[in-house]
Amino acid sequence: MARGYAKLHRDSSSRKALIRDLATQLILHGRIETSTVKAKELRRSVEHLITLAKKGDLASIRQAGRTVRPLEIEDQTALQKLFKEIGPKYKDRNGGYTRIYRVGYRLGDSCPMAIIELV
Repeated sequence: MARGYAKLHRDSSSRKALIRDLATQLILHGRIETSTVKAKELRRSVEHLITLAKKGDLASIRQAGRTVRPLEIEDQTALQKLFKEIGPKYKDRNGGYTRIYRVGYRLGDSCPMAIIELV
């Protein structure tokens, strides 16, 4: 029976924390480099967050606030950027908000690496 997600060699709380951190960094920076498996798993969360940002109502903000970390960089939180910049940018797009590039293998352990970015 299929699980529907990658375990990433972590227990559930560590996996959720990892995805939350990666999603926050992707929203803030627009592009991050990580392993291919993590990038594919991250895509699911980020696409859902952008769909919530397109709605823009209070319920969507609260739901996204459970996933996005409250990090402040340059006096702008990731949640504000998601709803004020990224959501309106993709208003006319019906999905496919991220792109994954494979960039080779990591030197230390030969893990396949990828760059995930917002389109």
